Amino acid sequence: MMSPTLELENELFTQGHAVVAGVDEVGRGALAGPVTVGIAIITQPVSPIPAGLRDSKDMTRLARENIIAAVHAWVSEYAIGSATAQEIDEVGIVNALRLAWLRAHAQLTVKPSHVILDGKHNWITTPRSDLFSGVGDLGEEPVDVPVTMKVKADAHCGVVAAASVLAKVHRDAYMRQLAGEFPLYDWEGNVGYGAAVHMDAIRKHGTTIYHRRSWNLPEGEE
Repeated sequence: MMSPTLELENELFTQGHAVVAGVDEVGRGALAGPVTVGIAIITQPVSPIPAGLRDSKDMTRLARENIIAAVHAWVSEYAIGSATAQEIDEVGIVNALRLAWLRAHAQLTVKPSHVILDGKHNWITTPRSDLFSGVGDLGEEPVDVPVTMKVKADAHCGVVAAASVLAKVHRDAYMRQLAGEFPLYDWEGNVGYGAAVHMDAIRKHGTTIYHRRSWNLPEGEE
């Protein structure tokens, strides 16, 4: 299992970027619940990465929950933003991701001078065509910040791993809270993803207000 480093972060510091952010999302592929974006900020000097920090997907629930306090202490600042299932249905998943990012960014008292974003597609930057059409900012002020894309940044870069754990712990806790209201869907276990028991519950009992109804959900039983 790969341990993240600060190699890219230190390279950005050397280039003159004083405030480096890692950004990652969770819940993109879920059938129910929000999509959530975590932003983790680091500035120099940076202390060593908390022992055991990994991409959130490579950590158990217990490991994530045990390390979250150390992550809070390690980063200079962090923020978490979400877009609801209804917003995903209304504007699509990519715009919902951007909306969640903008909501998280608005919470920061210190804004990043450079962002490391996990993946291949830059969903942070609002397309100019959307800016001119009035669509892209989704009611929020767009943010102009340089972005470095890196595949599996959540596994390679300590600050992105921190963002992934922050977002994952936050969203999972929210879905488990909702599970008390909607126990038939086993969100305590699957946190809104397409596990068999969740799919069967949709077929038998239909959807809730937390389901993404524009998605290809299972058909109800006749």
